[in-house]
Amino acid sequence: MSRTCQVTGRTPGFGHHVSHSHRRTNRRFDVNVQRKRYWVPSLGRSETLRVSARGIKVIDVRGIDAVVAEVLRRDGRI
Repeated sequence: MSRTCQVTGRTPGFGHHVSHSHRRTNRRFDVNVQRKRYWVPSLGRSETLRVSARGIKVIDVRGIDAVVAEVLRRDGRI
């Protein structure tokens, strides 16, 4: 599963592990992506979205219909 939120578009960030001796090695900061199923009244069916924790909050505030309409307009598919 790609670590990309379908609502917010967040992708993994990259940085360094810094040890006690201050040696740096590469690391990856993954997004907290969950598979979540929503009933979408405008489509008349349920959809499974890959959303981050912040994306779930955005859906709670703006509503699933508005968010799905935006995702369809931006990506062309869900």
